Amino acid sequence: MPIRRLALLSFASLVGTLTVTDAHVQTLQPHRAVYDLALAETSNTSDVDGLSGRWVYEFSGSACQGYTLSSRIVMRFDMVDGPRVVDQRVTSTEAPDGSSLRFRTSAFIDEVEESEVRGVARKEPSRTVVEYEEPEDVERSFGPTLFPTEQLRELLRKADEGERFYQTAIFDGTEFTDKAVAMSVVIGRPKPVGQDDPERNALDSLAADPFRPITAAYFNGEGSSDGEETSDYIVSFKLHESGIQRDMHIRYRDYAMTGTLAELSLLEMEEGCEAE
Repeated sequence: MPIRRLALLSFASLVGTLTVTDAHVQTLQPHRAVYDLALAETSNTSDVDGLSGRWVYEFSGSACQGYTLSSRIVMRFDMVDGPRVVDQRVTSTEAPDGSSLRFRTSAFIDEVEESEVRGVARKEPSRTVVEYEEPEDVERSFGPTLFPTEQLRELLRKADEGERFYQTAIFDGTEFTDKAVAMSVVIGRPKPVGQDDPERNALDSLAADPFRPITAAYFNGEGSSDGEETSDYIVSFKLHESGIQRDMHIRYRDYAMTGTLAELSLLEMEEGCEAE
């Protein structure tokens, strides 16, 4: 079972923020979302027979104070050799201008801690520097990259400008690594929420907001046996203008899972804070 890859799922936690474009200022909603997780399909070689779980994701903050992300994913895997429970907890704080990211990720398997990744990343003019505190005290650096909130800002800006495909590099602090994750994004056109949409009730008043279908492929730099680079995983989801994401489909190499919005709570927005 690819436990390591579960950490990267936290990036599907696209973060709400304030987005500034030449046309307008768009304020996105801090929120707490709960998703039901389920197995969608498996490959012939997969050792996963079943999957169920919940993902609780919370975003808060502002362009004045910075942004805080909190995520917890608990999943039960039915494996060919018996059940297994995975519990992953992620917290991160990003500077308002996207210049730094403090992060901590803990992963438990059957209530036993398997790993902890903790540290601070900062952007310099020509590189990203990561000062890890766990699992070891070490400094690593790689090329320019974006942190999660800033990456969403880039995505929304490109969508507003009419772009449908672009590539970038991200670092979210969920893995002990010496490189950023490459990302290819396909942006769909805005669509209204259908009356028969199964997540419409969870959206409540936000069901009036249009959404964009997004597909993002993530690459860890490893090639396939024929020398071609293949994606580590692919995430498809619906992204609302208010920053809410839903109807997720996450495809790994040997299985795929869905994330369905079950509950949504809107958090208070900071008054008197305007995007610069």
